Amino acid sequence: MDTSLQSLIGFAAAFCTTAAYVPQVWRIWRTRSTQDISLLMFAVMTLGVILWLIYGILLSSAPVILANGTTLVLAVTILVLKLRGG
Repeated sequence: MDTSLQSLIGFAAAFCTTAAYVPQVWRIWRTRSTQDISLLMFAVMTLGVILWLIYGILLSSAPVILANGTTLVLAVTILVLKLRGG
């Protein structure tokens, strides 16, 4: 497969999976409620995102690094708001 096509697919996938977090962060920010968010689920998910980020760095894969770096910021935002008792 052409490497530019691979990168395009990677960046498209990165955009979709990262953008999926934005509505959740926005809702929590707006309502100030994290009552329905599972702390354990987001903690495990955040660990997975950290591992994916490390993996992307080791491979020098821009789509993986970009997606998981951005997702990590969003996931940590949700965790911080959850731990604050929102």
